[in-house]
Amino acid sequence: MNIHIEKMKQKEECERRRKIAEEKHKEWVQRKREEERKEREQKLSKEMAEKATRELEKMQLQEKAQVKYQEWLMKKRAEEAEKKKKDKEKEKEREAELQEKKARSEKIFKEWLHNARNKLRP
Repeated sequence: MNIHIEKMKQKEECERRRKIAEEKHKEWVQRKREEERKEREQKLSKEMAEKATRELEKMQLQEKAQVKYQEWLMKKRAEEAEKKKKDKEKEKEREAELQEKKARSEKIFKEWLHNARNKLRP
């Protein structure tokens, strides 16, 4: 009978240890899953932060390019306006020279005509 009781105690002790080991294993598995979940969340969060940073940098680069383009466009328009202004001034000068030349020619012609009328003819 003592052997039977001893065997039962051993069996109970073995069963208790097995249950403790199962509980510990379950806890370990649960902790491992939780750690993996946290790691996934952290990785996802990091990726999203990096993506947001890249998007922000891209937007800033586009804005900078847009500003540079606007500056270039304004400069080009100012240059074109200046060129048109100079061309108009040159055209006015040319027209003034032509008018002056025409006036001189007419004056010389009138003087010649006047002198030709006053000349004695043989």
